[in-house]
Amino acid sequence: MATPVAVHTTTAGLRGLTWDHPRVYAPLEELARLDASVPAGCETVARPLSWERKPAAAFAAAPVRRYAGDYDLLVVAHPGLGTAVASGCLLPMETLFEAAELDHWRRTSVGASYESYRLGGHTWALPLDVSTQVAAARPDLVDEDRLPRTWKEAAALARTIPTVLCLGGPHAFLTLCSLSLAQGKEPLREEDGAVVCRETGLAALDMMATLRARTAPPLRTCDPNSVLRAMAQDAGPAYCPLVYGYATYTRAGAYPLAFSRPPGWCADGPAGSVLGGAGLAVSARRVRDAETRAAVRDHVRRLLSDPVQRDLYPMTGGQPAARTAWTGRRTDPDWRGFCHDTLTTVEDAWLRPRMPGYLAFQERASLLLREGLAERTPHRTLLDSLDSWYREGNWH
Repeated sequence: MATPVAVHTTTAGLRGLTWDHPRVYAPLEELARLDASVPAGCETVARPLSWERKPAAAFAAAPVRRYAGDYDLLVVAHPGLGTAVASGCLLPMETLFEAAELDHWRRTSVGASYESYRLGGHTWALPLDVSTQVAAARPDLVDEDRLPRTWKEAAALARTIPTVLCLGGPHAFLTLCSLSLAQGKEPLREEDGAVVCRETGLAALDMMATLRARTAPPLRTCDPNSVLRAMAQDAGPAYCPLVYGYATYTRAGAYPLAFSRPPGWCADGPAGSVLGGAGLAVSARRVRDAETRAAVRDHVRRLLSDPVQRDLYPMTGGQPAARTAWTGRRTDPDWRGFCHDTLTTVEDAWLRPRMPGYLAFQERASLLLREGLAERTPHRTLLDSLDSWYREGNWH
């Protein structure tokens, strides 16, 4: 495997802030380590870059603008883009790069990962990483030919093998969105201001309640990492119909997992899936002078370069946004076919709204759904509460 060229750094450095998740921070920190380990006298870049970590939940609790005064580069999630852009804390990528270079990154990224960071005619971040909701299974417990093609089949399978539904954090709401999409209805697009179409929402909640009842109580509030870790252990669940897929779990833990297209509502229908991932944004509050902008450009170009995305990212457990890493022959054998089995799902994944306040809405909506399911609130009442709160708009 070709190792990305490391460079020796000599002057006061740039500061970057990233999520405390190995798939995101490991490639960034490894590249920084390579830079620092090169002997003096080798090729140099203007400024070194060091990374600090914060839990992903901290970014949801505190908007990007709170950190933009302390860091030059920030890892961001596209659903929070509206709030960040409204605050004026990010630098449009058009002020750093020529249109041809941006277009190249757009064309060579997978799915909507590049478009997810465009808002109001500008590009506010560039895609480093991509993920989406897929199905996960223990191959030693579930044969490939038994994998459900529909949600009805998933519910039937849950009666015979341990199954888990991911509902922690924002994922109860994202599961509702996915089940709505699988029925052909896009969330947050109803003319009457409803969160989801009433008919599809009721069917989705019925399915969520059924699978939640089959989920072991300790796992009913778990996030994707906790769900996948549980599945990879001895007594873990055998199947999860919808969870953000991380390729590292194809070779981690006591039992490697297999990932595939999530169930459809009907066998030939769409597989509803909600796009995730991580983008690289630049602080407008710190990156002002020509020297700093030049240094930032160098680091962004290296992080998005083909060798780093195709080789270093998979090698360190990252999940790159570059198409070459998903379609090339180097990565997939190490990931037990993860790219081949999930690429279509990634490319078809739904792009969430990016309006100001969306992340707060997503978290609150998920809590409302999770509590409602736990308390067995009638599903019509639960949707009424969700719609009423959404229409009030006090989550902005």
